[in-house]
Amino acid sequence: MENHEKLHNIRHTLAHLLAMAAKEFDPTVKLGIGPVTDDGFYYDFQFTKAPTAENLKDLEKTMRKLVNKKLPMKGREIDKKEGEKLFAGQPFKLELLSEYATEGKTLTTYTIDLPAEGPAQTGEFTDLCKGGHVENTGEIPVDCFKLTRIAGAYWRGSEKNPMLTRIYGYAFLTGKELDDHLKMLEEAKKRDHKKLGKELDLFTFSDLVGAGLPLWTPKGTLVRNLLDNYVWELRKVHGYEKVEIPHITKKELYITSGHWDKFKDELFRITTREGHEFAMKPMNCPHHTQIYARKPWSYRELPQRYANSTMCYRDEQSGELSGLSRVRAFTQDDAHVFCRMSQAREEFLKIWDIVQTFYKTFGFNLRVRISKHDPAQLEKYLGDKKHWAVAENMLTEIAQEKKADAFDGVGEAAFYGPKLDFMAKDAIGREWQVATIQLDMNMPERFDLICTNEKGEKERIVMIHAAIMGSIDRFLSIFIEHTGGNFPLWLSPIQVTILPIGEAHHAFANEVNVLLLKSDIRTELNIESDSLGKKIREVKLQKIPYTIVIGDVEVGAKTVTLESRDKEKLGEYSLEKLLSFLQDEIAAKR
Repeated sequence: MENHEKLHNIRHTLAHLLAMAAKEFDPTVKLGIGPVTDDGFYYDFQFTKAPTAENLKDLEKTMRKLVNKKLPMKGREIDKKEGEKLFAGQPFKLELLSEYATEGKTLTTYTIDLPAEGPAQTGEFTDLCKGGHVENTGEIPVDCFKLTRIAGAYWRGSEKNPMLTRIYGYAFLTGKELDDHLKMLEEAKKRDHKKLGKELDLFTFSDLVGAGLPLWTPKGTLVRNLLDNYVWELRKVHGYEKVEIPHITKKELYITSGHWDKFKDELFRITTREGHEFAMKPMNCPHHTQIYARKPWSYRELPQRYANSTMCYRDEQSGELSGLSRVRAFTQDDAHVFCRMSQAREEFLKIWDIVQTFYKTFGFNLRVRISKHDPAQLEKYLGDKKHWAVAENMLTEIAQEKKADAFDGVGEAAFYGPKLDFMAKDAIGREWQVATIQLDMNMPERFDLICTNEKGEKERIVMIHAAIMGSIDRFLSIFIEHTGGNFPLWLSPIQVTILPIGEAHHAFANEVNVLLLKSDIRTELNIESDSLGKKIREVKLQKIPYTIVIGDVEVGAKTVTLESRDKEKLGEYSLEKLLSFLQDEIAAKR
């Protein structure tokens, strides 16, 4: 068995063992669902007596006893009538049973045989489940899992349903992997972008403005603009042009694009005094189609490449908001290419090169998910099978041509087309989806986007969606944690702090400051009366890349002593050498 499948089966089985332990804790507990997560599992319960964080230890202890008993798991198919008997008194299971039966799904249960003294004295535990388990619990290392926390969760994610108790757990193939994961989480706490963003004065949130609506300080705005300008530099080389669009639109635009049916409940909607319905834009592509549609195009004028960094808005639920990584207002560094199908491959490769250059700058290694539609759920997607086959084959061939570390992601496509999702691993081993390139044959169809070809005939074009950072906000949440807030010199809001030791050194310190400012190097001159030690500690807290200390020796020699955040003391520099050193590092984006 491959490790991925083995890990999935261990996690899935542990979710059932958690349910068994919960039944011992509260024999009348009502069971919800218990899926696998990226780092473990959870199970949703409706308890008659609420567990506390202290009870997690007891639940975990019960689970370990069950693991040690090497209990077999047996799966079998049932019909609805039998299921109703098995799960009498379990309303959430009965709801799922009825739904699955109506949809014509195969109904399966898994049973764990228990010795007579087992939880709740039942003799066995049966759960409604499609499978994917270990054959017996003895295959689970007793030290590979840990229950972590208790949270509230609405049944099936709807606030119209009862609030349940969700218990989370981590699980890995070995105890060492679990320990490594726990250490990574401790490191992640130190790197939390919400904490560092406040300490470095990059962004803030206001209760009066609203949750999920970040406010960017001067320092944070500077960083955002530097990132956006870098993406623009990379795009400009490939013939992109900037466009701008309004932040609202009539609902008819999204009805035509197909977004209204899919996302109308996630939109901020506006009704005008005259009764017209508008929406805050959650994405930019439908607007950009109308820029293309403004005039007829010859094939000689294609591709048309539009770039647009602009804010979008989505009505995310309060419980889903998290710092900059999940917000209600975010800025996409968006671009759309309108081209012939024969040009799509070349355009994809150009965008791929932009993505690779951008992420290499920040030390990210990338792998690629080829995000395809799910053939079993065609109702979720626009367009026909032929369009999807052509588009997905092209993306697969591009990944092969690039010799990328690529894998398939069935069901991960956008509803209008497949995409290449670039996955970046950060400094502490976590993987994030970052850039995307999407091939869209459906929106040009819905908006009737065409060009006139060599024969004078109308030819349907295709559309490529490309976001390099995805959103600036989310990229910054990842990058802050990747670096621990230690930004490279070119991206640091303050690049150099100048610290004169005493008042007699202020004049030369100011001379150095003026020189660097005139050379577009962002400096901070600290002439406060605090001790040098205190000033240096403050510089370190602000994670400023370089510090210049000026005392009697430096004033006399007209030099500076340069200290690095990352390499400590570098020694004495003439002003000419200092300027060259800093400018070279900034230009190289090291």
